Amino acid sequence: MKLLCVYCSSSRDVAPMYHRDAELLGAMISHKKWGLVYGGGKAGLMGAVAHSVKKSGGRVVGVIPHFMVDKELAFHEADELHRVETMSQRKLAMIDRADAFVALPGGIGTLEEIAEVITLKYLGKLSKPIIFYNQNGFYDDLLKFFQRMAEERFRKTEGIFSVANSLDEIWTLIENDVPYKTAW
Repeated sequence: MKLLCVYCSSSRDVAPMYHRDAELLGAMISHKKWGLVYGGGKAGLMGAVAHSVKKSGGRVVGVIPHFMVDKELAFHEADELHRVETMSQRKLAMIDRADAFVALPGGIGTLEEIAEVITLKYLGKLSKPIIFYNQNGFYDDLLKFFQRMAEERFRKTEGIFSVANSLDEIWTLIENDVPYKTAW
């Protein structure tokens, strides 16, 4: 079974529209016969996606550091709940298991996780689809920053990741992903 790695917020305080789309994505994952691999949490958008996948009959693989389990943040209903020591081990385990990556709206952790897979793809160490779900223009400023990087000749990000403006578009982008050719 293919696994979609979803990076997203664990905050309980985000607007309901973000929870709604996280739940819809969870249902889509199951209906597409994919499974979920994610950070193993039960709160915020992370919890919304995981609960929705399970409710729809899908498979959930969580990867969570021990300190988060100790704080009772784990989604124990996951089909697999892998406990690791560090956040770095968590990221690597999710990357290894995933067949594609999606960043829903999120905070610093989401940005750090998606940046790592973008870097790996840029370096030719990963060839899987990477998608930002730009719900409500959430990633507009980040996308402008990437454009500025290219304009000022730091690095182009064109072709490394895609941007979806709807949940359906996420799947279209995954299915039509074009392999990125490194400049190396």
